[in-house]
Amino acid sequence: MRVIYSEKHKLRDAKTELHGGILVKPFEGPFRAEWILEAVRQAGFADVVAPEEHGLETALMVHGADYLEFLRTCWDRWSAQGFPGEAIPTAFAYRRSRNRVPNNIDGAVGYYANSVETAISKGTYEAAISSMDVALSGADWLNAGNRFAFSLCRPPGHHAGIDLFGGYCFINNAAVAAQRLLDHGAKKVAILDVDFHHGNGTQDITYNRGDIFFASLHGDPVDAFPYFLGYADETGEGDGEGLNANYPMPAGTTWEVWAAALADALQRIEAYGAEAIVVSLGVDTFEQDPISFFKLKSPDYIRMGEMIAATGLPILTVMEGGYGVPEIGLNVANVLKGLEA
Repeated sequence: MRVIYSEKHKLRDAKTELHGGILVKPFEGPFRAEWILEAVRQAGFADVVAPEEHGLETALMVHGADYLEFLRTCWDRWSAQGFPGEAIPTAFAYRRSRNRVPNNIDGAVGYYANSVETAISKGTYEAAISSMDVALSGADWLNAGNRFAFSLCRPPGHHAGIDLFGGYCFINNAAVAAQRLLDHGAKKVAILDVDFHHGNGTQDITYNRGDIFFASLHGDPVDAFPYFLGYADETGEGDGEGLNANYPMPAGTTWEVWAAALADALQRIEAYGAEAIVVSLGVDTFEQDPISFFKLKSPDYIRMGEMIAATGLPILTVMEGGYGVPEIGLNVANVLKGLEA
């Protein structure tokens, strides 16, 4: 198991998050990657390497060029405007509004945001690019003929859509990695999202595509962020018809129920003929996670890895969510143990 990790994730260190009507210290911070890296190393995964730089070629096949340019320039434009805090949207392109990008950075932030909890701070773009490179380097490891890689991405990516950021996500690492696999010989790739929250950004990117099967196991959006995508009747459109599988589940979901959904998703991935799986790994399904409501326990993550590995396919695991408790490191390490068991 090769582990790819970048110290540049620390450049993303926002100080504010809108939660419960007040600004709080973000649930997503540098400590997450540090906890995970320490636990993974303690579990015996010692092949830890820095990513190679890849540029934007692959990202431009997944995200809009205007959006990536917005991310690159947002902090400088925000600072130049004289705003004293971090960039948080205050207005949105709502229903029946004009869908145009404002010149004013305050408006542009709202145009490109899909939620308001995620502030853009100094260093966010640089960290997001490095996180993307971590994912792409993992894809390169699979392209070289290896079976497993763990890309310890931070910031995460699965809420980032074609031209939208939010949910702590800016560049969709899993989708960019899947594109890299396709560009290097794969005909069909699956993205399996096991984060508690629906991968709305990934669905946005893959919904009309025939070369990526997307499956997401998550909290029912009637009760859980991101609320506006993730229902079971969203099955894909055009070339992607039938290639989008959502498994919304209620509060209190235990391993037995969750594992049955995973088994069905894996069966569909195999029937699709995927040549590799990119796993969007969130461990916020853990029973003690502070912003989620599933009830998985630490040993369940070993079984999760074992089930995914039983497909026999090459597997790139890309880090997504998991918050607030040190056990996120143990749970990630358990998934990797299960993959290699």
